[in-house]
Amino acid sequence: MQTQYFNAITQKENGTRLAGSVIRAGGLVAFPTETVYGLGANGLDAAAVARIFEAKGRPADNPLILHVAKKSDVKDIWTRVPENARLLMDAFWPGPLTLVFNRSAVVPDAVSAGLPTVAVRMPDHKTALALIRAAGVPIAAPSANLSGRPSPTMAAHVKADLDGKIDVVLDGGSCRVGL
Repeated sequence: MQTQYFNAITQKENGTRLAGSVIRAGGLVAFPTETVYGLGANGLDAAAVARIFEAKGRPADNPLILHVAKKSDVKDIWTRVPENARLLMDAFWPGPLTLVFNRSAVVPDAVSAGLPTVAVRMPDHKTALALIRAAGVPIAAPSANLSGRPSPTMAAHVKADLDGKIDVVLDGGSCRVGL
């Protein structure tokens, strides 16, 4: 497979639109967040999620985080949204806060590694949020690296590990927070 690269700043609309369609079709897209680059797939498609584990060489018993573009998206992912979750989301989302609550039936076992809970966050990065909106689904995404390697904070790191194993890389420059 040939990985396509898009500059998320100069090719913002075309790259994000194409990457969103790749996610919807079951493909893999690396994208920047405020912390590290994520390797994203349709979080509601078990076959797409399985491709993440294959590309990374990640153990299947290691759950993934679902990324959303708006707070209201959690109502379909969790069985219920507790008031304390709402308070935390209002205070810290978008941002590097991950919340874990009981998952609804729409979340595949592959995302949660069979656990009854699922982790969700809303990244504080324009490209990440634009991609999630373009995809129209929650995006399951661990870090975009081979399992056991350092988490990538630049697209060049993603290329070194995953070139030819994933469909698209949205290059948004260096992640501003890092690990």
